[in-house]
Order: sequence, then structure tokens, then C-alpha cells
Amino acid sequence: MAKMEVKTSLLDDMIGVGDMVLLEPLNEDSFINNLKKRFDHNEVYTYIGSVVISINPYRSLPIYTPEKVEEYRNRNFYELSPHIFALSDEAYRSLRDQDKDQCILITGESGAGKTEASKLVMSYVAAVCGKGAEVNQVKEQLLQSNPVLEAFGNAKTVRNDNSSRFGKYMDIEFDFKGDPLGGVISNYLLEKSRVVKQPRGERNFHIFYQILSGASEEFLCKLKLERDFSRYNYLGLDSARVNGVDDASNFRTVRNAMQIVGFMDHETQSVFEVVAAVLKLGNIEFKPESRANGLDESKIKDKNELKEICELTGIDQSVLERAFSFRTVEAKQEKVSTTLNVAQAYYARDALAKNLYSRLFSWLVTRINESIKAQTKVRKKVMGVLDIYGFEIFENADNSFEQFIINYCNEKLQQIFIELTLKEEQEEYIREGIEWTHIEYFNNAIICDLIENNQTGILAMLDEECLRPGTVTDETFLEKLNQVCATHQHFESRMSKCSRFLNDTSLPHSCFRIQHYAGKVMYQVEGFVDKNNDLLYRDLSQAMWKANHSLIKALFPEGNPAKINLKRPPTAGSQFKASVATLMKNLQTKNPNYIRCIKPNDKKAAHIFNEALVCHQIRYLGLLENVRVRRAGYAFRQPYEPCLERYKMLCKQTWPHWRGPARAGVEVLFNELGIPEEEFSFGRSKIFIRNPRTLFKLEDLRKQRLEDLATLIEKIYRGWKCRTRFLLMKKCQVVIASWYRRYSQQKKYQKIKSSAITVQSYIRGWKARKLLRELKHLKRCNEAATVIAAYWHGTQARRELRRLKDEARNKHAIAVIWAFWLGYKVRREYRKFFRANAGRKIYEFTLQRLMQKYFLEMKNKMPSLSPIDKNWPARPYLFLDSTHKELKRIFHLWRCKKYRDQFTDQQKLIYEEKLEASELFKDKKALYPASVGQPFQGAYLEISENPKYKKLKDAVDEKIIIAEVVNKINRANGKAASRIFLLTKNNVLLADQKSGTIKSEVPLGDVTKVSMSSQNDGFFAVHLKEGSEAASKGDFLLSSDHLIEMATKLYRTTLSQTKQKLNIEISDEFLVQFKQDKVCVKFIQGSQKNGNIPTCKRKNNRLLEVAVP
Repeated sequence: MAKMEVKTSLLDDMIGVGDMVLLEPLNEDSFINNLKKRFDHNEVYTYIGSVVISINPYRSLPIYTPEKVEEYRNRNFYELSPHIFALSDEAYRSLRDQDKDQCILITGESGAGKTEASKLVMSYVAAVCGKGAEVNQVKEQLLQSNPVLEAFGNAKTVRNDNSSRFGKYMDIEFDFKGDPLGGVISNYLLEKSRVVKQPRGERNFHIFYQILSGASEEFLCKLKLERDFSRYNYLGLDSARVNGVDDASNFRTVRNAMQIVGFMDHETQSVFEVVAAVLKLGNIEFKPESRANGLDESKIKDKNELKEICELTGIDQSVLERAFSFRTVEAKQEKVSTTLNVAQAYYARDALAKNLYSRLFSWLVTRINESIKAQTKVRKKVMGVLDIYGFEIFENADNSFEQFIINYCNEKLQQIFIELTLKEEQEEYIREGIEWTHIEYFNNAIICDLIENNQTGILAMLDEECLRPGTVTDETFLEKLNQVCATHQHFESRMSKCSRFLNDTSLPHSCFRIQHYAGKVMYQVEGFVDKNNDLLYRDLSQAMWKANHSLIKALFPEGNPAKINLKRPPTAGSQFKASVATLMKNLQTKNPNYIRCIKPNDKKAAHIFNEALVCHQIRYLGLLENVRVRRAGYAFRQPYEPCLERYKMLCKQTWPHWRGPARAGVEVLFNELGIPEEEFSFGRSKIFIRNPRTLFKLEDLRKQRLEDLATLIEKIYRGWKCRTRFLLMKKCQVVIASWYRRYSQQKKYQKIKSSAITVQSYIRGWKARKLLRELKHLKRCNEAATVIAAYWHGTQARRELRRLKDEARNKHAIAVIWAFWLGYKVRREYRKFFRANAGRKIYEFTLQRLMQKYFLEMKNKMPSLSPIDKNWPARPYLFLDSTHKELKRIFHLWRCKKYRDQFTDQQKLIYEEKLEASELFKDKKALYPASVGQPFQGAYLEISENPKYKKLKDAVDEKIIIAEVVNKINRANGKAASRIFLLTKNNVLLADQKSGTIKSEVPLGDVTKVSMSSQNDGFFAVHLKEGSEAASKGDFLLSSDHLIEMATKLYRTTLSQTKQKLNIEISDEFLVQFKQDKVCVKFIQGSQKNGNIPTCKRKNNRLLEVAVP
């Protein structure tokens, strides 16, 4: 059965108030307390109507999973608890279903989580839109553009480890089905001054650190870079490493993202070459040098860096060197070349680095747009996502031109926020037919006019000052401001008439203060003119254009001599003003959705809520004012269908089902509850509730009614449960009774059947026994006849046999007599011929017969084939003594060979070791006879199979010849400590038995001698070569139950590896080297009180005594 979908509401199980419009009472303290309460319960999102407040938790929360995406998909905005996914889904469905272009404005100060919020919006839209190979490719390219732009445009600041130092607006284009087609990215005012200088505690752009940390040595060599951060002047060292940031991993992510977005390999290489060139520009240093005409000029101190930059960029070294030393000024047909002093040379170097990086970033944005732009020309729906600088206020008057521009952008965003919010509210009231009342609010247009007015605005005066001939300084600009803006109520300086703090030292002479919507900000005027001019000497532009590097050449088109333009380039302020105006115009054509990001603390730490900091952000974001705008008319509005569905149980006419229109049902419901008419109004599709108290009253009534309904449901359920149980018991009783009756009849039938079978078996047995007796009688009769016949036949056969034997004997007797007679006749006739050689022939014949008899007897008397069988037949004749001995020797050799042929190679090795042990210890060591019958196993510890010794196995990469637990004797007290003794082809190792850690490792070449006693003990000393590294702690005194085997294997292995025999000393008294001292080890006969175990005791500093039982 499918699980029933359960829908919750914003008002269900609410922690604090999920929508600030419903907050009672509404003031700054209650607003902050509500945010803190929700923040403490990991509720980081809160609504103000359709606006989402997002508090940065500074940690990962499990609220962005694919399950959460599905939960918020195709749901009403107020149907679930506040979430950024709800706003994303509302915007996407409005775009897809209502054909309305959308924009999502993400604002807040640096570190409030704007960049992460924009990623979450894009990831949600990518998850809920269509599928397919092409669609997935577009989504992947859109998402992967973020890591590339973050690497080149974000940096670590004191407020944020991943602060966006540029403004980004992305238009995502969709087709009529809501599938993404592509996108267009616009960037605003990259903070390029960060390239050459960073405030204390901050870093340069991420990409510099990522290349040095993540690139391979080969790649760094191609870029002529070194991995050490301290080698580069443009990289601040106090914050080069950031906790929790893996620059090497991020570099791999960036390269992969560039490949997915569509960068070719040569383009990626060119980009990193430009980054490397920027990094190395900071290492160029200048020294002053006087010319003959008295003018100062600058020279490059070390030209190696310049040479490497030129090799990277393909620029002629002399051309770039001259561009750093001279400046050419063109006016009509005249050219004037002047030298640059050291300060001007450094300015030119930094200007080139900033322009090179800034133009590279703009090229990256353009290149990404080429890859992600929509390929079709069909009509598109657009969703814009704006992730732009947060409002910045630095302490100690550190606010400069960049902060002024950023705060101007935020003023414009606040202005459009107020306008579009009021416009949306008014449009909804008109659409629903509700009377609209005008709402008073602060309009920051006066502040925007102070900054952007074409005649008297600060930007206009800054441009005018930059274009003015003569001496132009930051001080002259401030003087102009004091003249023009002195009477403006939102402008203050030490010289302005409006200032009430003329003697306040917090406002220095070189500063001015603007009353922004977010509060007062003091700006340091130093650097305004230079940063607004943003000049790059024409010599440097032309040098860059002459590069053989295609990318660098494309970045400096103005360097082409054929296209020289003597017109002054637009200032940075005017460019940004035009960009902001275009952005505002674009935003006003779209339906706005707002995410207001708040930073809970300045420590970038989780679980910390700084109320003062949050209060400041609430004020300058105008959140309370936004709530008042929403509540000026009606605090809560909801479509009729969900309203009726939620509260229908409060009225008998609407419960459980209402058959008519939803609006009529809501009217009946509200009339039944007696809610005053001034507390609500009926729109065309929604019910509008004026006071939050009315809504909370409805919620309380609903909660009480739900409890009553729960009691009713519980009562009905219990009755159903009891009835069901009774019917089940009744059914069970019937089943049990039927089963018992069947069981009883089966048992009775089995008893009758068993009795019948017993009677049948007895009758069959009686019949079988009767038949058996008859068959046995018949069989005995037949056997008796057979026996009688057999006896008769035997008698006849024996008679015939006797007759034949008698006949044969008679014939044999005749033949014998005849043979003797013939022999006698022959001997009598030839006797004279045999007498001469008869003796010798008889001797030889006799000898031959004796030999035949000897060998035939030996054949039957041979001993066993065991080589240890010493039995041998006795010698029968004295003259065969030497033959008998030789035959014994040959037989022994033969059976030894037969015995040896049965051995495997392993057995042969064992017997060779046994033979070696015999030669070394026989009749020398009392322990030797007991070892003869014991096989040499070697591996007494299963190192490879026992997981306990895995660490030891990994540490030893050679074949282990012997592995045994030995006792290492402590020279201080004679006590033993267990160690693992390992012998390999090249080393002797001692390891800790518990942890498997190797304590000592001795090459076999450093082992000079092994000493032991002649008694029945297992003690032995391993002597090491003096002066060797292994001998620093002295010799080893060990004890083992397999002494003979260990000494034999050590002797054979040493002989095999070093080709030298190991000296085996057997003596009851020998010397052992312990560090710098020699200690005598003496073996004596001990008592039996310790059993058969030898004991070792320290007698003095020079004597260890071993008592052997």
C-alpha cells in the first residue's frame, strides 16, 4: 500500500513565528528574539511575506538533500516550513506556468552567505527542471561556471573565507517547457586592487594559491613558478593558509569545471600563463638611477623575473623593460617621452598587473557566456539570479573607493526593493479587489541622487575632477565635495555646514561621511582619484599588444598602433554607474523574489548569535519596514481552498465535506465562528486577515477541535478493535474445534490400522516360518546325497592315484638302474682320461657351488632397507670374508641412496641443517641431544596469517627464515622481556610482541659471533661489530627454547650472505658488550627450587650469573 502523502503547513509545529508578518508584538526586540529562537533550533530561514530571511549557520545542515528537493517540489509557498527551496520553486513555477520572467535578488553584507544561497537556488532549479542528455549538459555547464568564477573572483577576507569580490548577475534562459537552454553572466566591478595589495588578515584571489598548491611540479615548471608562497610579493603570508580550505583539491575542481564548461586545453593553458605572469610581476623591483640631465629614472634590479615573464607572454624583453622605465605622451601630432622614477615605475607595474588580471576575468566571463548561451533562437523565458557585494562598513576609516561603489550599488538595490515590494503589494490588492491605502516609508532616492546626480552627484564631481587640467589630488576632490554637497542632509565632512561634529576627531580632515540607508559610513578620500582614473600607460598597452601570446594580445586591443585613440577612456565610476543603471532597468522588467542574507556573528563560527550585529543588519536591510509594509493592509492572506481545507472542522456545515464553492464555504465558516467583519476581507481568490491575533485564534480553535476529533477517532477505533478481536476469537474457536475433531478421528483410525497390521504381521510370520522349515528339510536331504557322492568319488580317485604312483615308481627304478649301468660302463672305459684334471675341476666346481649357495642364502637373509639397521648375515665361510664386507658396504650405500631419493627439497634442507647442527654442537652442547628428534620448523609464529602481526608483516619485505618469541635479558636486573626474533636473508630483527613494532634491526654483516654455554640452557649472546650503527646499544643477550635451531640457521644464513663462517663460541663464561661496558655472563649449576627453568641474576656491574638446574 502506498504511503499516504502528509501535507503540513507553515503554522504546524512552528518554532517561534515562521512568517514575521504574523509576529505579535512587532518591534525590534521581538523581531531579533524570534530570529534567535529559530536560529538556536537550526531554523535558518524565516519569511516576511514572500521575502526569505536567510541566516548563515556557518556549518552544514541536513536540509538540502534530494529528499528535501522532492518535498518542496510543486508545493504552495506557505505549505511547508520556510526554506530557500520554497522561494526557488515558486519562482520557477511562475516562470514555467505563468510565463513571467523572474529575478532572485540576494542581498546582505559580506559573509552573510549570498554566494551559497545563489548556488542553492541554481542547484534546486537544475534538480526540478527537465531531464535529457542536452538538458543535463546545459545544467552541468551552468552549475560548473560557479567554481571557475569563484576561483578567479573570490578571496578570503576578514569577514568571509569565500567572499565574492565582484558582482554577478546570471540570466538563466528556459524554453516553453521550463527546460534550461543556456545562460548569460554579467559581472560588475572586480576588486582588482586586491591583486597588488590585500588588507591584513586577507588573501589574494583564490586562483593564485590553488595553482601553487594543486598544480603538478611539471606544470609549475612550465609556468616558471615555485610552490613556496613566500616567493611572491603579491601574496600576503599572514593568511596564506585557510583552515578547512583545500586549495589543491579546489584547483583540480576548477580545471575539471573549465573542461566541462567548454574551455579548450590551449585556452586553459593560456589562462594559467596569464595568472603566472601577474604573480611574477609583483617580484619585479626597481632601483633609482640618475641621468646626465639630472632627472631620476628607474632600472629593474633583477632581470631574471622580467625574462621569465617575457618567455611566458612572448613579449620582447627590451620592449617591456622600456615600458617600465619610460612613458610616452601623445598630443595631436607630438610625442613626448619622459622617464619614470621608482614610485612611478612601481605604479606602472601594479597598474599593469591589475589591468591584466581584470581583463582576464572579463574575458573568462565572455568565454563562459559563449559556452552556456542558448543555441536556439526560440522565444525564451528568463530567470535572473543576482549575487552582488554586500554592504561594507570597515572600521578606522578603511572604507575607500571600492566600498563607496559597493554601497552605492546596495543603495540602488534597496531602492528597487522598496519600489517593487510596494508595487507587488499594491498589484495584489488591486487584483483581489481590496481597497489600497497609501503606506508611508523612507525613500532612499535622495541618497542615490547624492551619489549619481549628473550635475551635483559625487560620481559626477569625481569624474569632473579627474578630467580637469592642472594639479588634481584627492584633497582638491574633497574640497569640491565640501563646496557642492555642504548643505546636503546626508553628507558630512569637517568642512561641511551640515556637520554637527566639527570637533569630532572620529571624522578626520581627509574623510567624508554619508548617511546611507544602512547607517553612517566614513570614507577615506585617499586613492579616490587614482582608482577612478584607473590609468594604464599607453606604452604598457602597446607592449602587451606586441606579445606573441594570443590571449594577452586580445586583452589589449587599444595597444594596436593602427587604432590609437587619443580620447580619454571612461572612468571606473562612470562605467559602474552605467552598469548599475542597466542592471536596474533589467530587474524592473522581471518579477522580483528576495533573499535577505544575515550574518549571525563576525567569528564565522556556528551556534553564535550576536544580537547587536544582527540588529544592525536588520536596520540597514529595512526588514522591520518591510514587515510594516506587509502588515499595513492585511497581515495574512491565503487562497480559499487551502483555508477551507485547514479550518473546515470548526464548523458543522463545512465538516467533513463542503459541496459548494470554496469561497462560500469560507464565508459560512467565518460567520459561524463570529469573527468581526472588520478583521477580514474577501478577495477574488484569497481571504485576507487583518490582524495576526485573528489567525492565532483560528489556530487555537483548530488545535482544540483536532484534539476532540482525535478523541472521537480513538473511541471509534477502540470499538472497532474490540469487535474485530471478538470476531477473530470466535473464528479461531470454530477452527480449533474442527481441527480437534479431525485429530481425534485420525488418532482412532491410526489405532485400528496399527492393530490390523500387527495381526497381519503375526500371520505372515507363522506362514513364513512353516515354509522355512520345509525348505531347510529339503535342503538337508539334498546336501546329504551330495556328501555321500563326494566321499565315493574321492575313494575312487585315491585308489586310482595309488595305482598310478606305483606304476611310476616302477618305471623310475628301471630308469635309474639303467642310468647307473651306463655310467658305470663309461667311467670304467674313460677313467684313465679324467684322473689328470679331476682335482682342479672338482675344486672349481665345489667353489662355484659354494658361491651359488652363498648368494642364494644371502638373497633370503638380506636386512631391511632402513639405513640405521645394522644387522647383517653372518659369514658362512672364512675365504669369503673380504667379499662379505664389500657386499655389506655396497648394500649400505645402495639403500642410503634409495632412502635419499625419497626426500623432497625441503626435507633435504632440514637434514642438511641437522647435519650442520651435529657438526657445530655434538658433544659440545648438553642441549643438543634433545634437539635431534625435534624438526626445525623456522616459522613458529604465523606472521602472514595472524592479523595481530599485520603491521610487522608490512614492515618486513624480505622472506622470513625464522620467527620465534625469545626473551631479551635486561642488563640492569637480569629480568626477561618478550621479543619477536626474526631472521631474514639480510637482517636480524627484534620486535615488540604486543604491538609488532620493530625495536632493533641488525644487518648480518654486523654479527661477529654467537656465544653460549655448554650446559642444558637456552641462553645465547649475539655479538655485534664494534663501531657499527646497530652496536650503539651493545650486544643482545637472549633466551630461546629452540637455541640449536636458531644458532644453526643464523650460522648458515650468515655463511650464505657474507661468505664468512660465523664464530660459535661454547663456553660457560663469556663477555657481552652492553653500551660502553663489558659484562661477564657466567653459568653455574643451580638448585631445583625454580624447577627446570634457568634463572639469571645481576651480581654486580660486571657479572650476570645464570643458574642452570
